Amino acid sequence: MRLVSFDIFRTLGFPDTTVLKPEHFLRHKQELREADWVLFPEYWQLNALVHGLKCRVFPSIASYRIGHDKVEMTRAFQTVAPEHTPWTMIEANGPLEREALWETMSLPFVAKLPKASMGEGVWLIENRQDWQTYCERTDVLYVQEYLPIDRDVRVVIVGDQVLTAYWRTQAEQGFYNNVARGGGIDFGPVPAVATDLALRLAQQLDVNHAGFDIALVEGYPYVLEFNRLFGNQGLRHGSELQNAIVSYLRDQNEPRDPDGPVVPPPVWPVVA
Repeated sequence: MRLVSFDIFRTLGFPDTTVLKPEHFLRHKQELREADWVLFPEYWQLNALVHGLKCRVFPSIASYRIGHDKVEMTRAFQTVAPEHTPWTMIEANGPLEREALWETMSLPFVAKLPKASMGEGVWLIENRQDWQTYCERTDVLYVQEYLPIDRDVRVVIVGDQVLTAYWRTQAEQGFYNNVARGGGIDFGPVPAVATDLALRLAQQLDVNHAGFDIALVEGYPYVLEFNRLFGNQGLRHGSELQNAIVSYLRDQNEPRDPDGPVVPPPVWPVVA
């Protein structure tokens, strides 16, 4: 299995892997065409690699495209699991829309930038000044009901299985559960409803490498978002993620049923 990687750190130790710099990919077109898998390209490379060079990429195209924008992500969640998606409103950032959302939402509520991660670009709106500050920072208004939680569950999906799941506890300043913003990690038991929801969403949306964030409100799961490029702080063994990815790629690279029956081509009637 020949692999080409554009991320040396995420594929360190992978077997038979050539590492390239993203900005040099046009110098290696033949090598990319011949690779079984192209790993962790930059988002801006995706169309050229998939549609131009016909490369097979990991993470999946859906992982990239849905995970690139919270607006698109939320709409995908609303399509396949509306009952597990917090109430969300998305509007253009105009004066009428600003006022309408302010009048509609109950305080406190959450506002987000469409493209941000690690807890950046997320506001807890508690007053008019908070709302004004947020509105001045974004082109699209994305607001969501506030869920009364002090922790959430990170579910790591690789391929078609749950690799691990753990609690992310709230930072000292409150609100944020992201480890990058001071949140903690708790390896206590995670309810199956959280992992089941994350796996269901991943399979329905064709997402094969993601950290899903699941909130539990009185035991009922809500999906907040997923990150295509997640941190490894919650992985207990350094080789755990690597082994799971390589195993998945090998499995996908092999025929599903190599010894199965050969189906003859259909015989069409001759029309006189």
